[in-house]
Amino acid sequence: MREAVVHIHPAGPLLALVGNPNCGKTALFNRLTGSRQKVANYAGVTVERKEGKLKTAAGKLLRVLDLPGTYSLYPRSPDERVTVDVLAGRATGEKRPDLIVCVLDATNLRRNLRLFLSVQRQGLPCVVALNMADLAKRRGIEVDTAKMSELLGVPVIRTVATDGDGLDELRAVLDQPDLWATATPVPEGEDTARINHILKELHLDGLQGELPSDKVDRVVLHPVLGPIILAVLLFFLFQAVFAWAEVPKEWIEAGTAWLGEQAGALLPEGHLRSLVVDGLIAGVGGVLVFLPQILILFFFILILEESGYLPRAAFLLDRIMGSVGLSGRSFIPLLSSFACAIPGIMATRSIANARDRLVTILIAPLMTCSARLPVYALLIGAFIPQRTLWGGIELQGLVLFVLYFAGILAAMGVAWLMKRFTDAGRQVRPLMMELPSYHWPHARNIAIGLWQRAEIFLKRVGGIILALTLLLWLLSTFPGAPEGATGPAIQYSFAGYLGRGLAWIFEPIGFNWQISLALVPGMAAREIVVSALGTVYSLSGGDDAAQALTPLIASTWGLPTAFSLLAWFIFAPQCLSTIAAVKRETGGYKIPAIMLAYLFALAYGASYATFHIARWIVGG
Repeated sequence: MREAVVHIHPAGPLLALVGNPNCGKTALFNRLTGSRQKVANYAGVTVERKEGKLKTAAGKLLRVLDLPGTYSLYPRSPDERVTVDVLAGRATGEKRPDLIVCVLDATNLRRNLRLFLSVQRQGLPCVVALNMADLAKRRGIEVDTAKMSELLGVPVIRTVATDGDGLDELRAVLDQPDLWATATPVPEGEDTARINHILKELHLDGLQGELPSDKVDRVVLHPVLGPIILAVLLFFLFQAVFAWAEVPKEWIEAGTAWLGEQAGALLPEGHLRSLVVDGLIAGVGGVLVFLPQILILFFFILILEESGYLPRAAFLLDRIMGSVGLSGRSFIPLLSSFACAIPGIMATRSIANARDRLVTILIAPLMTCSARLPVYALLIGAFIPQRTLWGGIELQGLVLFVLYFAGILAAMGVAWLMKRFTDAGRQVRPLMMELPSYHWPHARNIAIGLWQRAEIFLKRVGGIILALTLLLWLLSTFPGAPEGATGPAIQYSFAGYLGRGLAWIFEPIGFNWQISLALVPGMAAREIVVSALGTVYSLSGGDDAAQALTPLIASTWGLPTAFSLLAWFIFAPQCLSTIAAVKRETGGYKIPAIMLAYLFALAYGASYATFHIARWIVGG
């Protein structure tokens, strides 16, 4: 689930950060604003915006807007259009910026200066942040900022956003509006004469030798070694999700069990005790235990992103994705969908081809998002033994890798079918994208990313998961068992009747009434299924069941049922927020309806086949 959408009312002086992708603009934004940030959407569109507050050296408070990266002011995608509209004063609900900080990559001035000259023609006061100056120096690129300021007609500040260098000087300039320059812009069409002149005056017009990144890329992008390296990295990632999380997971499980015992001992028998122990602790604690695995998954994703490896992965997969009618540009949105399908779907706005964008939206929910991880971890922990195979490979991690890979194969299969049945799908679209220089991941940025992910998860646990857990407890407790009843009270509750009614639909794929019932609140968010199962089984089997969901389902479910539920969660669209995001992105209900229909059909068919094949093999 992505961050909450916050509507930020325009007020106070507005500073906008503009720059090419991969120029360090967002790192500079994080340094300038610190924790004073909010995440929202631009009015009328679902392109994410970051806004923060910056206190200048003199104590003046400015609003800072981190605009989507763009190579020019001739937009080819919706996110680039947002940048153009904000600069032109056409953005709904947003005023025109009072000042532009144009962030330039010092290692690639020729390309970055082209955007600066376009921004300068907007007639807005402008300051240049010459970023990545440390990397440029290592490559033998020395930029005379005073001379560059004279040539551009605007203040030029040398910055290293990852280390905070130059930020004090930049804040000081922001306090001096008389230095904010609106130099005479270059007429449109004369940029190449002007850029060549600037580089010549700075003695930077010579050819650049081979960079360290080029040497690494000879191995990483090798047609044979490259895909092998990528596969090994991903495989190691899924191994670590289980192997590294075991100890902190045990701590959380022990803490949850202790809390349940203490609450049970302090509270008298009755509805209040049941609410706290069976509802809150069993339900919420059952989901909270998977936080370490989610953080480990995101730790590796952030490392790959910070290092500059992700665009290389897109390049490596371009040929494979081209075989199913997509381009490598779909890789980044699909990779984002491993975190959550919603930002992945939003990221498709960078895909200029309308057909590719639509197909990417339709298959994004098949990527195994982090919300599926608690369900996978629960079932794998219950039915797959902890066993080390050859080479130190953990069996549980191997199964998780297979589940993730199954989602990828399903997505590629759907894309291939769309290629076969659409003429546009057969067209070849070459991939053109920038490969940024490699960087050592910065610990501060990794820590911020993990903190934000933990905050999002905990807000979900304390928000929608808590609310639905309490609602399920209520439905599972009332009206209560009639006089002379022999079974648990939950069987005679509203939830019990609903679960048995749904079981008629799901019985052919091996789901009992408890699973069928848990799928209903799970439509709001997949991980609620674990919380719901904890609550339902706690009310069905007493307090011990609330603290031992994994061994409980291992003893009461058959292996075919567990495999069937895993197959269900590979395909089923158990997330209404994703469907709503697809509706916003496509502007209607047709595409969400198609998505729901084909994903539920795939889920039911896959579960049916899995259940009956497993019964035939293992029995039960």
